[in-house]
Amino acid sequence: MMVRMAREETRTLTSTTVRTPAPHAARTAPGTPAARPWRTRLLVIGIVLAALNLRPAITSLGALLEEVRDGLGMSGSVAGLLTSVPPLCFAVFGVTAPRLARRFGAGAVVCAGMVAIGAGLLIRPYVGGTAAFLAASALALMGIAVSNVLMPVIVKRWFPDRVGSMTGLYSMALALGTATAAAATVPLTGALGGNWQSGLAVWAALAVAAVLPWVPFVRGRDRQRDGAHGARTEPVTPADAPPLRITRSRTAWALAVFFGLQATAAYITMGWMAQIFRDAGVPAGTAGLLLAVTMVMGVPLAFVIPRLATRLPHQGPIALALGVSGLVGYAGLYLAPAAGAWVWAVLLGIANCAFPLALTMVGMRARTGAGVAQLSAFAQSTGYLISIPGPLLVGVLYQHSGGWGLPIALMAALMIPQMAVGVLAGRPRTVEDESQPPTPSH
Repeated sequence: MMVRMAREETRTLTSTTVRTPAPHAARTAPGTPAARPWRTRLLVIGIVLAALNLRPAITSLGALLEEVRDGLGMSGSVAGLLTSVPPLCFAVFGVTAPRLARRFGAGAVVCAGMVAIGAGLLIRPYVGGTAAFLAASALALMGIAVSNVLMPVIVKRWFPDRVGSMTGLYSMALALGTATAAAATVPLTGALGGNWQSGLAVWAALAVAAVLPWVPFVRGRDRQRDGAHGARTEPVTPADAPPLRITRSRTAWALAVFFGLQATAAYITMGWMAQIFRDAGVPAGTAGLLLAVTMVMGVPLAFVIPRLATRLPHQGPIALALGVSGLVGYAGLYLAPAAGAWVWAVLLGIANCAFPLALTMVGMRARTGAGVAQLSAFAQSTGYLISIPGPLLVGVLYQHSGGWGLPIALMAALMIPQMAVGVLAGRPRTVEDESQPPTPSH
């Protein structure tokens, strides 16, 4: 499938040649690396491998959270803090991604991100102590944060006529990596002698594999040249377009809040759902499989939803349908967590597909690469800031109430505003129209 899509994207890039102004084309010679079809195919492979690495650092920890807590002596509140670290890192480091991409190139930043993920995953199980574990996790999450932001930018720049299909492809890969880590971590830990450190560290190998296809996109000349067909390896620079006053856009704010609320639900699910099932009497291995089912629902739906969203003038109905699925899933998790576990896992997995919907709307709510870069950084960084208290609050409520009733009620309550802002973010608007900077006076 990747090869077929790469051929389609190559034809898309080739078709833009006739639209490239002559002076621009004269600056680059045919046969530059960006013009070669193998580079497009390699980029597709790199996008898929990078996406596979954007969640195992989190879901592998969720599957072994009880063992990690016991091994490091964590309380429930500290474990809640641990589940809040991912959105915190995504907010802090994600906002730097456009600036880093302008300076070093998007390919170089993503490549460095994969290196950071591999290093963090390799060292964090063996550092000893909660503080050092958090610091090593932050290193991996830093790499995930910049890659999160730059993926929509790379898709918009390289595949402008295939935003839906390419967003679906890497969203599907992201969901596959998420589900695989959730399902395989406990069995892998058993196969490696029952040591939770080995069960967490093994995922570093996947990040190492993801470094390789990005290496050709690191070289300096690839950051400074356009390809012969007008495709770039990095987001546009301030010289290409003036920066938008993104905070003036109601659509940008709606998308940021939608992103934040879906991230809250996702990280609560990844961090705590396996524990909810275990506390309901479900065996640890089965609880990990249930979490994997929730994550694996995103594999087909993450490919279908972006393609559907790009064909609709308004994406609000999709946001409503996903929200209703989440509400039913939370109700079942409260009333009969063990008896209907597989049904609730499926419904919550459907609800978690608000993430690929949000990514698709990032690409649709801006007309230019510069707009996508700013909107992606703003929506994701602001959204992850919004999501920080959620997992921590769940841990505190769980510890002080002694059960999952209040945490589940909180999760269900947050689904209501998520649906509302999803409808607002889905309107056919662009941030360029809503946040144009003032015209300079002469």
